[in-house]
Amino acid sequence: MFEISYRGGNNVAITTKKDTLMIDPNQSSNGLKELKLKDAVQIATEERFLTTQSETADRPALQGPGEYEVGPFAITGFEIDHHLEDGQMKASCYRIVVGDCAIGVLGNIKAGLGEDELETLGLVDVLIVPVGGGGYTLDAKEAASLVRKVEPRAIIPVHYKDSGVSYEVPQDDISEFITELGAPVEQQPKFKLKTLNDLPATMTIYQLERAA
Repeated sequence: MFEISYRGGNNVAITTKKDTLMIDPNQSSNGLKELKLKDAVQIATEERFLTTQSETADRPALQGPGEYEVGPFAITGFEIDHHLEDGQMKASCYRIVVGDCAIGVLGNIKAGLGEDELETLGLVDVLIVPVGGGGYTLDAKEAASLVRKVEPRAIIPVHYKDSGVSYEVPQDDISEFITELGAPVEQQPKFKLKTLNDLPATMTIYQLERAA
């Protein structure tokens, strides 16, 4: 059905046989090189995370609220208050349905989502969530609390301490989130899903290797 790879920061790629969604590909503020997108479709949780390639690419660059159809992906974008700005700034989040699997993608959002916001996200099988804290994004406790409310079967943490990434502010180690949530952990190069039957029976954290 698809696979998910992690590239540092909030940057993940969701790939099927024919299409790739590249989420937050511009991580230059984190000291990472701009990716060659080729035929990938860019999706950004903040406009600054789009690359300059969005100006010339034939494929669309998506950011903000709306409903989009891209190949096998049905995408719903919505906004939540940014973690930093007390409602003065928004972060885009996405619900992505591919086949019969729903994926939630969260940006640098505030803690403590309300019922209306959780309803907009809806039931998701896979949740991609930042966990590094530092006053920049959700920390381990905030992320774990949110995960328990959403109840996905698979959790893919992003935006945590990494010696190869120069974050704008120090980030917590992923171990803090793992300890806080207390769910089993699978360490894998990529998250691969062929059918919904391949999802774990209980909530599981997938710690992915950062791709070069």
